[in-house]
Amino acid sequence: MAIHKTQTKLLELAEKQNLAGLTLRKIGELIGEPNSPQKIKHHLNKLFEKGLLVNSLDNKKISKTSTGFNSEMKLISLPIYGSANCGQALELADDKIQGYLKISPSILKEKFRKKIKDLYILKAIGYSMNRANINNNNIEHGDYLIIDKSQNVPEDNDYVVSVIDGAANIKKFYSDKKNQRIILKSESTNDFAPIYIHANDLEQYAICGKVIDVLKEPEDFNDWQDAGLSDTLKALGPMSDEEHNYYMNL
Repeated sequence: MAIHKTQTKLLELAEKQNLAGLTLRKIGELIGEPNSPQKIKHHLNKLFEKGLLVNSLDNKKISKTSTGFNSEMKLISLPIYGSANCGQALELADDKIQGYLKISPSILKEKFRKKIKDLYILKAIGYSMNRANINNNNIEHGDYLIIDKSQNVPEDNDYVVSVIDGAANIKKFYSDKKNQRIILKSESTNDFAPIYIHANDLEQYAICGKVIDVLKEPEDFNDWQDAGLSDTLKALGPMSDEEHNYYMNL
């Protein structure tokens, strides 16, 4: 999902000055949305939730997040580039960073801690990789996947993010040298046909990295998240149909 225009303006403002010393009304005035403190508060909270804004430990500075290790927070911020389909290659991975996933350093193996700039996050869509085995985890709908973009020359049995005709997907990689083709295979409890790509057609195909780990959300997270949606909409007050649809699909 594209970032809301109010959030875009807040991020642009955060690049220019520290938001911590400003009131909600003042922030609203600076981005051209005066008299909407509840709306500003909501979008600031969303930016914090996405990891696009970070508050210093002493609460004296609010700044825009950048990829890498935050020495003050002792956390690593990895950019989320949208979603990748685990079924047919239909879901586009977004070009822009949608947020940041914060993890502690020990979640990564030591060799990956030395190359944080090469790592990014995709969220899995679909169930065609629910029998995959990555560090003893399968890939299910909604899982966060850590991708190493520097590993773009895969070996057989690697789990890769590939792009075919602009569509991102996650599959197990095989090189069929005898028949001069690549096979992208699903690993699922359901029956999904593999994808075959001939050597002559590789210009339509790109590897965007190797899946190195799977991070799963708690099963009850979505129920908890939805519980306050009604109250949030009431607090925001009157809004256009476009804004209402945006909030309903957060």
